[in-house]
Amino acid sequence: MTTEQVLTVPSPRETGCPFDVPRPYRHAAEEGPVVKAATLSGGECWMITRHEEVHAVLGDRRFSADALLPNFPLMTEELRKMVAESRKSTPEIDEQEHIRRRRMLTAEFKGKRVEALRPQIQSMVDGILDGMIADGGPVDLVSRFAQPVPAAVICLLLGVPFEDHQFFKDRARLMLDFRVGPEAMMKARIELTEYMNKLTAEKQQQPDEALISTLLTKGELATDEVAGTALLLLLGGLETTSSMLSLSTLALLQHPGQLAQLRADSSLTKGAVEELLRYLTVVQNGLARVALEDVEIGGQLIKAGDGVLCMLSIANRDETVYPGGHELDLRRGARTHLSFGFGIHQCVGQTLARAELQIALETLLRRLPELRLAVPAEELRFRDTLGFYGVEELPVDW
Repeated sequence: MTTEQVLTVPSPRETGCPFDVPRPYRHAAEEGPVVKAATLSGGECWMITRHEEVHAVLGDRRFSADALLPNFPLMTEELRKMVAESRKSTPEIDEQEHIRRRRMLTAEFKGKRVEALRPQIQSMVDGILDGMIADGGPVDLVSRFAQPVPAAVICLLLGVPFEDHQFFKDRARLMLDFRVGPEAMMKARIELTEYMNKLTAEKQQQPDEALISTLLTKGELATDEVAGTALLLLLGGLETTSSMLSLSTLALLQHPGQLAQLRADSSLTKGAVEELLRYLTVVQNGLARVALEDVEIGGQLIKAGDGVLCMLSIANRDETVYPGGHELDLRRGARTHLSFGFGIHQCVGQTLARAELQIALETLLRRLPELRLAVPAEELRFRDTLGFYGVEELPVDW
């Protein structure tokens, strides 16, 4: 690419199929695995477009995820100030401490533990659907199903009162919406932090069987560290799963042939969820890193201090790994997708997220065999301003 052709990230999506990634990203992938891009703050970074190279960068500790490093991509100066203010109350931990905490959490998210939660998740999903069906359609599937399900699960996991879910859902949304400005984003973060600190202190006095109490009982983290960890899990477990539930439902309704296969054979559910995760890739603006030293990736020298954006959406459609990757194919073997990231910063709750998506989608399609859009698809509005792609509302009937 010439200097005049350097693309900007994020780039707007074109009208048409809401599941397509922006055309400039596809063109960048055709240029090569590593291309120049412009960031929101006006600086330049390297865009990594292909599966092999994205996998390599995310697994390489010579690339840092510290958002306060100079040249960290996608950070406006206002957002950088907000992160700096947040860092004052939650100091950065070094890599070894980060790894230790991740191992502690990974033990709580092991497959067997998540499998043990499945009956409770199923009960929650059925209960939410019971209320929605009783009220009758049409309804907004986002507010009536896609948001309450992950909220209920994260409340169960952490021991957060479900009656408070609207409070933290609204503030979590504000923290992720660049349109509201850094002051509103910081205010939402402070309110959530205060809430979680108070709840953690209460758990210390009256422990239960949930994760906050478990972490306190282990005694390896201070009370404020447990509260901070719980807040990160809460934020990470809400918007991404909610967006995936609503977008997955829409994608299936818009691909009736694929939907018919899934309805006819529920054993396809696990593989279908992996394909939907790959195809939709709700982390729309990539994962940002900064090179700590000179590194060669895809034949391109990336110098120490250079910003890097790992574009998951394009890497997940890499034709060399997923032939026909721009199409939805529920029978595709897509488990190698990068939607949860890779390396030491990959999503610690991915096993739980998979279980939620599998249970919620299977139950929704089984209990509402006539589920359909209640408005023309062209009237739907999509969220492009958040870090996670999603649909604002999804009116459905059955």
